[in-house]
Amino acid sequence: MAAKEAIIITDKDEMRKWTRSMRAQGNTIGFVPTMGYLHQGHLSLIQEAHNQADLIVVSIYVNPGQFSPNEDLSTYPSDFQGDIQKLNSVPGGVDVVFNPKNLYDYGNSQIGNGSDRNLEESGGMVVSCVEDKGMGHETWVRAEKLEKGLCGNSRPVFFRGVATVVTKLFNIVEPDVVVFGKKDYQQWRIIQRMVRDLDFGIKVIGSEIVREHDGLAMSSRNVKLSPVDRQRALSISGALSSAQVEAGNGQVNCRELINTAILTISEAGGTVDYAEIVDQESLEPVETIKRPVVFCVAVWFGKVRLIDNMEIDV
Repeated sequence: MAAKEAIIITDKDEMRKWTRSMRAQGNTIGFVPTMGYLHQGHLSLIQEAHNQADLIVVSIYVNPGQFSPNEDLSTYPSDFQGDIQKLNSVPGGVDVVFNPKNLYDYGNSQIGNGSDRNLEESGGMVVSCVEDKGMGHETWVRAEKLEKGLCGNSRPVFFRGVATVVTKLFNIVEPDVVVFGKKDYQQWRIIQRMVRDLDFGIKVIGSEIVREHDGLAMSSRNVKLSPVDRQRALSISGALSSAQVEAGNGQVNCRELINTAILTISEAGGTVDYAEIVDQESLEPVETIKRPVVFCVAVWFGKVRLIDNMEIDV
């Protein structure tokens, strides 16, 4: 059976036109937003989307709105042709790849001269690459409580950038169902809350983490790890798995679980950005495990920041 070749669409209006035409024929639309450099984790999201909808749209767009100027936007890995080959080989295929050039280009030459540094955080000026380049965009979507803590502490523009670009993509693609990976747990919960609060008529699915054969959570940034750090990074999933087992055996003191995990990762050479056990819904820190929680970590190995998590249901 020949591989299904996806249509590549770059124009916003053309994307909307395609979706509306397909829906008029009675089809439901599943959507998987990505930043490209696809791996098996992304492909598993597409497989889940096939379980939920008739037709599948995958976006490939590295969003400058979620990066600060000092982060790795310019070095984020990219392989568009490789991505297309992978998408064309997915069982069931992909119907459309939406690959816009710049979602913050509004075609107004009078907008975007100079920087728009207008976001204050913690007494200092913090901006995204969109504002830093003076693109003229000034409307942002925020989940004000859920974006605080965890990744929000060290990446203060990240989640408003994610929520905003996902809102833009929802308004362009107009899907019925969207699938996000639970490796980015806080992101998944923020999008769920945004969809609920803003009355998007979209079903949000959280798909389980896909891991390498040795337990490392799949990530587009893994390719940037040195061989030594790649091996050391296994301490992350090892520490989380041990915590899950300990909790199952009756250890419900979160501070003790966290300290043990930090020690394991630090001894392996990692620098822990955060390690927190939080409620699965509110993402509020928990002291004693009495309800479903998730153990979330972010760790630096060399110049690569990795995130991972593990749900604990006791």
